[in-house]
Amino acid sequence: MRYFVIAGHRALADGSFKLDDIAGGAGRLDILCRCVNSAFMTSHGIRKDAEVYLVLEGGEDAPKTVRIDGHSVLYLNPDERSTASLIRNALLKKVAPGQEVRSSPGVSVSRDGFADVVRKLAGRGSLVYLRENGGDVRGFEFPEDPVFVMGDNSDLTEEEESEVLAHSPSEISLGPVSLHADHCIVVANNELDRRAVR
Repeated sequence: MRYFVIAGHRALADGSFKLDDIAGGAGRLDILCRCVNSAFMTSHGIRKDAEVYLVLEGGEDAPKTVRIDGHSVLYLNPDERSTASLIRNALLKKVAPGQEVRSSPGVSVSRDGFADVVRKLAGRGSLVYLRENGGDVRGFEFPEDPVFVMGDNSDLTEEEESEVLAHSPSEISLGPVSLHADHCIVVANNELDRRAVR
């Protein structure tokens, strides 16, 4: 498996946003939608070996985490609007602390925050912290079941970074030029594909 954890620092967790305004009124949910598409979409299908955790940290109902599982997800299309609709439908579900509620096939929501997600996934795979001053990916030997951790259009907060570093992650740079979060996922997937890492 390959896991992707994206901290959506302003993304609204209450699902009250309009699908026509996911970049502004939804707190840059458009970035998270692009990350989802980059994690799963191939030319003729969906990656079954990927799982995405979107940690929405904006608004009074935050945090919430929307988990998307490539093995079982349905109705996932390449456009941002339909992806935002899947996310919004999950956010509108009633969910209690400690629960995870399924909103559609392969999509579920919980009240987990960033630290909760990192701690859970640290037990399933090896954390790979994507950051600009990390080691060069070209010399990196990927572990089995990598857990990629990144921010949206902002770096991780000090608190989030401390949580990640507490699990002794690999710190990797994907190249000399700063990339958008969704492009980082494309590059990471490509590196894994080339090395046939699962």
